[in-house]
Amino acid sequence: ENGHTLMYSRHENRLQSKATNDILKQIFDESKLEKITLDQVRSALFTHDQVHMLSRTLQCTSISVGGGFDYDQNWICAMASIPSIQTRHIGIARLKYPANLGISSEEVYFVIVVLTPIKEKGTKNELETGRTFATLFSDVYFRLQLLGANTEEEFKKLLEDQTKELADRQRMSHIAHKIPLAINEKPSDTRKCNCRLFQGIKEDLNRRLPHYISDYTDGFTGNKTIQKTISTTLFLYFACLMPSIAFGVLNNENTNGALNVQKVLYSQVFGGLFFAVFGGTPQIILLTTAPLALFTKIIYSICEDFSLEFMPMFACVGLWNSFFLFLYSSFGLSKLMQWSTRSSEEIFALFISIAFIVDALKNTAQNFANHYNIPACNNSSSITTNTSVNVTTTIITVCERDVSLLYLILLLGTLWLGVTLYNFTKTPYLNAGKRELLADYSLPVSVIIMSVFGALAFKDVTMIKSFKAGPLRSDMIQLMPFYSLPVGAVFGAMGLGFCLSLLFFMDQNITAALVNGPQNKMKKGTAYHWDLLVIGVINVVLSLLGFPWVHAALPHSPLHVQALADVEERVDQGHIYKILVSVRETRITAIFSHILIGLSLLITPVLSYIPTPVLYGLFLYVGITSLYGNQMFERIMLLFTEQNAYPPNHYIRRVPQRMMHLFTVLQLLQLLVLCGLGFAPYPYLKMFFPVLIFLLIPLRHKVIPHLVDQRYLKAMDSH
Repeated sequence: ENGHTLMYSRHENRLQSKATNDILKQIFDESKLEKITLDQVRSALFTHDQVHMLSRTLQCTSISVGGGFDYDQNWICAMASIPSIQTRHIGIARLKYPANLGISSEEVYFVIVVLTPIKEKGTKNELETGRTFATLFSDVYFRLQLLGANTEEEFKKLLEDQTKELADRQRMSHIAHKIPLAINEKPSDTRKCNCRLFQGIKEDLNRRLPHYISDYTDGFTGNKTIQKTISTTLFLYFACLMPSIAFGVLNNENTNGALNVQKVLYSQVFGGLFFAVFGGTPQIILLTTAPLALFTKIIYSICEDFSLEFMPMFACVGLWNSFFLFLYSSFGLSKLMQWSTRSSEEIFALFISIAFIVDALKNTAQNFANHYNIPACNNSSSITTNTSVNVTTTIITVCERDVSLLYLILLLGTLWLGVTLYNFTKTPYLNAGKRELLADYSLPVSVIIMSVFGALAFKDVTMIKSFKAGPLRSDMIQLMPFYSLPVGAVFGAMGLGFCLSLLFFMDQNITAALVNGPQNKMKKGTAYHWDLLVIGVINVVLSLLGFPWVHAALPHSPLHVQALADVEERVDQGHIYKILVSVRETRITAIFSHILIGLSLLITPVLSYIPTPVLYGLFLYVGITSLYGNQMFERIMLLFTEQNAYPPNHYIRRVPQRMMHLFTVLQLLQLLVLCGLGFAPYPYLKMFFPVLIFLLIPLRHKVIPHLVDQRYLKAMDSH
């Protein structure tokens, strides 16, 4: 090998000409025998016009499943052949801050310069050498490692290791191509559902058990891993604690105190810890959610109508639900979800986001109804006198509009501060590390700051505690007296349990599909059947003791993945978007966060002082941030966007505008039906909500293809 390789990894922020000049100067400093001037090399590398751009460059494009492509804008390779040199020279510059080098090169961190002799043989000319380095730099995870290298030696070592790995892959691919296929071998049907007993659970365990130890060690090893583990733990702590309190308050109202905040917190700690240790996909987070709160209210209403005891009936429905979940997991019915497409998953995810926002708005409206729009605020006198035949009672009603105004300030303040910090990486302020740190801690920082702000700046305004704090009494933890239920109620509970099991089945599998989506680049494999079995076990225990149920939570689970991920930002025609490079697949964050929630049970009197509007401001934060990356929501926004401002997404390039908007409208209709049933004021109607979610799958495969061409569906409805 007669090539000369230069590793230039100084942390400097330069324009393209300056960065390239520094590489060339370094080459000339290390190679003094070449009889050539810098101006001659610059003349070969750059155009001869006023723009002075690089004349010959190489970049990579990545092809998505939908058929689109993206430029790797993180690096660029400049090439030239020089008559006066005798050996090849390669220089690599790593910039401290990204440089904008024009279209398709708007955020460049690495500049590679390749100089070769004119008479170099074809396999070693500037194009082939450039293609070699282009192959190395096409790996987004490798580029992330190079960005984390602290020394030039470490930088070189990473290049050498990547070269060896690619060589090994190429050698193995040649061996694989030489192995002949069997003459009678037929391609397997990937959509065949094998319902052999326990087969799916066995496959899940074989896939996940080899990674069990690394599920713990991956939470501590690697560049920035400790920082990510701490920030994600705090994110999960607040993201799980606040909704648990809010849904605990809701369950307490809906069940007349039978299920209160303390019970919800105990369910969260037990279910979250159990799943974090024994679950197959520890990135999935369990919660008591809005659909479960709705279903609990349905059961309570039925018990009131038929004079049944609520807690035994609630527990019986939970046991039937777990029984059906055991059947689904044992016979591998999760394989049916391979027919679930991005469309169904995003409709359900968008419904959950809307549910969070609706809950926050309903509570805000209720606060204004209690404190702002009351007779005392409309009358000059705040004293109301009620007179009867025998007794005259004077009730003093105080106008408290300041309470509602403070409620609105804290609600919107929590949302604004949280979303602003979440998007802080897109601002030019501070440096990249500090921006990422603020974004990682956006949720806890916004909750703490707005709680303190409300307590100090508006201490004269009296806010009611978010919930009544108190210890969990011993009589709250006992086996449910099922003997008090008549036989008819048990069979009625079976019907309710079946509907509930459909909700669990769809929610668990859709959440797992979103977590394990190809865009997240998870490497350790899936465990759909085992996870469903673990969910069933958890809810058996909770049902027997009379505690609220838990299941996989949206959008918390995908947000958990994003919090653990390293990302690469890309700029395409002015539009900034993020690409997940790698995810730390660890159990540590879920375990630590639920340990913190367990410790919080010791300070429930303190937690009760967290203002209610801050709790529901967090609901708005979770609902809105979960919309980022939701392709359906992006296409809804296109309905109100000028066409020349459309982002350069792959489906926009490949699908006619009319077809794209038609598909979006069809999804919107499905979402509106889902919302109409889910938020309907009729409890008995809501029982069929899980069935409606399940019907989204056959609707997508049997109806939608008759309205939208299949090739357009492939572009818009694939991961």
